[in-house]
Amino acid sequence: MLRLRLHPCPHFSPPPPHPVLTRQLAASPLPKLSFPAAVTALRARNPPRCVAVSRAASAEQLRGVEEEDLDEALNKTRQLVECAMFASVAGLAYFLSNSLAIESYFSCFFPLPIVISSLRWGLEAGRKTMVATVLLLFTLSGPVKASTYLLMHGVVGLAMGTMWRLETNWIVSIILCSITRAVGACGYVLVSSFLIRENILELITVNIHASLTYILAAAGVNAIPSMDAIYVIFGTLLLLNCGFFVFILHIIYTIFLTKLGIKPSLRLPRWLDRAILS
Repeated sequence: MLRLRLHPCPHFSPPPPHPVLTRQLAASPLPKLSFPAAVTALRARNPPRCVAVSRAASAEQLRGVEEEDLDEALNKTRQLVECAMFASVAGLAYFLSNSLAIESYFSCFFPLPIVISSLRWGLEAGRKTMVATVLLLFTLSGPVKASTYLLMHGVVGLAMGTMWRLETNWIVSIILCSITRAVGACGYVLVSSFLIRENILELITVNIHASLTYILAAAGVNAIPSMDAIYVIFGTLLLLNCGFFVFILHIIYTIFLTKLGIKPSLRLPRWLDRAILS
């Protein structure tokens, strides 16, 4: 039998430090780090965890940005769809009214889609609805009907929607919309005069002059009104007519939109507010 004998390991003692190294360590001690510097050093020692935290934060930020972009895209899509629907309703209503010769009975509702679009989505949406309606009528009926709708109803609806969106007073809104309607009526007369090769405005003023002269002669007044006075009378009557029309539109649209739940952003008169609430 062979027996293994294990000899004990001799005691190991480390070598003594070099005297030059000891002298250098004593001359340059380790600097004391502040708390931010220590945190920075720890972060530098553990880079994978910091990278994971930064990636998670960037992922949350990207998710938030994507949700905001998605909401904005959905709002824009909804706005375009509603503008297209309002434009199609207004264009088809005007086209059928002209075809059936009932335009005078439904003329007060032609600017309504533009007003609703302006109140719901802003002035840009109202302008888009007006342009889309004009283009649809241009395709269906030609440039004459499209220009007639633009001058007589489109600009009035855009002006009214703008005034209501900006929450202006009724007096200011009615005055500005009346001026817009009067300018549109004059433009319609000029377009019609160009198409039929006849000055309709001159015919209107001449007829007013003849009628006023006859009335003055019948009343025993020997005076002939000048053409400047005839122009003033014509402009005043036109503004009064447009003012009454716009005032009726304000009342009808306010009641209609309030009953539908689309309350316009407009400071109503007290008597009308009491009538609606009652």
